[in-house]
Amino acid sequence: MGKIQTDYLVIGSGAVGMAFVDTMLDESDANFVIVDRHHMPGGHWNDAYPFVRLHQPSAFYGVSSIPLGGDRIDEVGSNKGFYELATGSEVVAYFDRVMRERLLPSGRVQYFKMSDFSDGKITSLLSGDVRDVEIRKKIVDGTFFSTSVPSTHIRKYSVADEVTCIPPNDLPRNADQFKHYTVIGGGKTAMDSIVWLLDNGAAPNTVTWVCPRASWLINRRITQPGRKFFNDAIGGAADQFEALGAATSIEDLFHRLEDADLMFRIDPSIQPEMFHYATTSIGEVEQLRRIDNVVRGERVEAIDVGTVKMKSGTTISAEPDTLYIDCTATAVDFVTKRDIPVFEPDRITLQPVFAPLASYSAAIVAFVEAQYDDDAKKNMLCKPVPLADTPAEWPMSMLGNLMNQNAWSQDDKMRDWTQACRLNPTAAAVTDPAPFTEEEKAIVSRVRQAVIPAAMNIQKLLAAETEPA
Repeated sequence: MGKIQTDYLVIGSGAVGMAFVDTMLDESDANFVIVDRHHMPGGHWNDAYPFVRLHQPSAFYGVSSIPLGGDRIDEVGSNKGFYELATGSEVVAYFDRVMRERLLPSGRVQYFKMSDFSDGKITSLLSGDVRDVEIRKKIVDGTFFSTSVPSTHIRKYSVADEVTCIPPNDLPRNADQFKHYTVIGGGKTAMDSIVWLLDNGAAPNTVTWVCPRASWLINRRITQPGRKFFNDAIGGAADQFEALGAATSIEDLFHRLEDADLMFRIDPSIQPEMFHYATTSIGEVEQLRRIDNVVRGERVEAIDVGTVKMKSGTTISAEPDTLYIDCTATAVDFVTKRDIPVFEPDRITLQPVFAPLASYSAAIVAFVEAQYDDDAKKNMLCKPVPLADTPAEWPMSMLGNLMNQNAWSQDDKMRDWTQACRLNPTAAAVTDPAPFTEEEKAIVSRVRQAVIPAAMNIQKLLAAETEPA
């Protein structure tokens, strides 16, 4: 087989890789090779548990050119009254459609699934066939997020042979064989598993939650796109910036956000140590509050029949017929800080430039790559924004977003494009042609007045966090 030639070789056909290529198809005449180890587009969504849904509305997820979902408001369930949240299977089907109906028919995209790329070669994982690749422009690395899901990660504790411990992928097939359930992990996957158990009839007193860290949760009400939710979303942004501008400490900041109904915590008596952008409705939070058997601040070391040993040395008892659900995979590498620019002479590393929106960030990077020639200019417009792991890191992430948005607002092309991009959650609300009401004008004015004080105070808050005790 002959050598493959391409302008860009994209590693990964997940959300970020496909969002990048989708925008580049519109903004350039380049061609692309996409390489992925999965058998279908969609990246980690291929490995997701069956009851997973997007945290935030489908309306601003995916690729810019093709909407995800039907722009529909849910009428039942814990998301009632808000824009629909695509299921995992819907997301996988969507990305497959994008590949079949958008990318491949362009004639400028080649897709190598079940394949690996290394040292200028594409290797089939099935046949072992190797193809050389000539890359005329750049490698595009879509693996920066290092997404880990329960079905593929290796748990860090031991489990006795007589004990059943499963990823949430297997929960629907196994739940009816047990009378007690222990969910291990503090993130959104653990919360989804608990809500699934309760929604499907499990009694709250049969569920134990081993929760190493409590988490602050974003109220999904303020993430709604479009003019219908203008007061909630843009008003929520105003409340958020005002809290950022007035807070005297990180703890005070999150209490202000909670008081403004922007953030939730499941137990109001616990000060959360984690912030991973998990987004919920009050209905989900109320379900989680039904669980009284919560083991806080502990990490599992070993599970045996009837006992769970923690790393601290403490042991808790468990019913012999307990099903353990492992939700300890870290969805994204939040902790590792990497000093890698987005743009290098022969490589683009797709990473957040507007946290935490991965696909929107990738589309922005693509637009900048297509429209500007100088890497220094490109990196000025696309400074990496760290994903927060803790409440103290969230203001840093917000400051990064504000700095990038300010740079985009100073550039006519960037400003016009971001305002028109479907993946921008505020675009539909602020560019709606209908005249603003007086109430909406007042909300926009509040946002504008609050942004600069917020940015200034964030720096004070961050400086206070780094001062020696």
